[in-house]
Amino acid sequence: MLGALPDPKVIPIQSVEESLYEVRRKIYPRSVSGIFARWRIVFVFLTQILFYGLPWLSWNDRQAILFDLVQRKFYIFGLILWPQDVIYLTLLLILSALSLFLFTAVAGRLFCGYACPQTVYTEVFMWIERKVEGDRFARIRLDGLEWPWNFNKWRLKITKHALWVIVACWTGFTFVGYFTPIHILAGEIMSATLGPWQAFWLFFYSFATWGNAGFMREQVCKYMCPYARFQSVMVDKDTFLVTYDTVRGEPRGGRSKSENHIASGLGDCVDCSICVQVCPTGIDIRDGLQYMCIGCGACIDACNQVMDKMQYPKGLIRYTSERAILERAPQESAIRRIFRPRIIFYTAVIVILTSVFLASLATRNPLRADVMRDRGALAREVDGDRIENVYRIQVMNSSENAMRVNFKVTGLPNLQILTSQGKPLMDVLVEPSSNQLIPIRVSSSLGETTSGNYPIHFEVEGVELHKGNDGVTRLRDEKSTFIVPR
Repeated sequence: MLGALPDPKVIPIQSVEESLYEVRRKIYPRSVSGIFARWRIVFVFLTQILFYGLPWLSWNDRQAILFDLVQRKFYIFGLILWPQDVIYLTLLLILSALSLFLFTAVAGRLFCGYACPQTVYTEVFMWIERKVEGDRFARIRLDGLEWPWNFNKWRLKITKHALWVIVACWTGFTFVGYFTPIHILAGEIMSATLGPWQAFWLFFYSFATWGNAGFMREQVCKYMCPYARFQSVMVDKDTFLVTYDTVRGEPRGGRSKSENHIASGLGDCVDCSICVQVCPTGIDIRDGLQYMCIGCGACIDACNQVMDKMQYPKGLIRYTSERAILERAPQESAIRRIFRPRIIFYTAVIVILTSVFLASLATRNPLRADVMRDRGALAREVDGDRIENVYRIQVMNSSENAMRVNFKVTGLPNLQILTSQGKPLMDVLVEPSSNQLIPIRVSSSLGETTSGNYPIHFEVEGVELHKGNDGVTRLRDEKSTFIVPR
């Protein structure tokens, strides 16, 4: 017999709200040491050395890496990319996506656990937090009601946030330094002459770093990152993941070190919950694969330490595949199954696209020329015996050296190239990483051809000038049309 339904009038409003929204509990990750913790530290240092250091490198008297949006040029060491080179950005994004798919299919969320900016800066901010406020239990006591807001508590909180703000502001400054020459940016900050957009992005990126790494932390991974949602479609039973060995660990339970747990019907898991305490997202890996797991391996290091103390074999929590757990297969067999068709396909496509990308960069012609007809004067008769068409040629020099450029035109008999003033067109000097718009006139003898549109070719030859001497010759062939009126 069904019991009486509860009166909706007596249901507490708080209970309704908690059923609709998950109430966030602050996570206090416990510090842990081990091989995966060391790898995280290595990747923190590598990524931040690159991020903070690259804007300060110089190349040919300019910033080595600079994305100059105002001038519409991307400088990457000796490579200068223009808006016309968007194909390289497209290839780079495709390669990045395929690499992410490959890493996920091989070993889950490796990028999230070791190289994602959210993970890296959260690790940096938590390190500062531990140094100032202490480890897990000290931070819990500090935030608890039993610790009143006295001088010591204010001192610790202000110190922590001051250090967070310094790191966040330096990060924002470095980020803007990739789009504005960082030496100029530093001078503008010191002289208080920073532009409005620079100031906005400096403040925005600093605030985002401080908020995401200091407060939101795992909430970004849980609710804001789309990668966490679709990673399940890229993994299979042979993907290496941080996995709890349920066969070996269950049933879990506490016991003394000297107790024969097998005779007591217990598994190797002592139910100490340290794997939960060290998790930066606060999940229990023993509940199985969860989208909140970022694959950092902190629970592996913590569990291995417990296994050492209990004198049990390591690897109760380990990187392995679901198939290896279910079939009790050795780790060597699981590693061999990594090289499956999906992985081979991803690898082959990445190798092919990378080869195409590098070959295209190596054979890239730094000389570009765009021929545009003057719509205001398509064709006209001059000097009584010649037909003239007017063009504009935009020459772009994306090399690091000045370039001497000359022009020829073919396709019709007796073609001549003149300047807009009617003088013979001489060689044009185009400065490094710059472009120049050149108005020209092309004329042909009257009566040589009948009326109509005729294809012609502009042969553009550029000679790079290296330290005043002639260097590599670059060629371009651009098509256009010559109009002979009736």
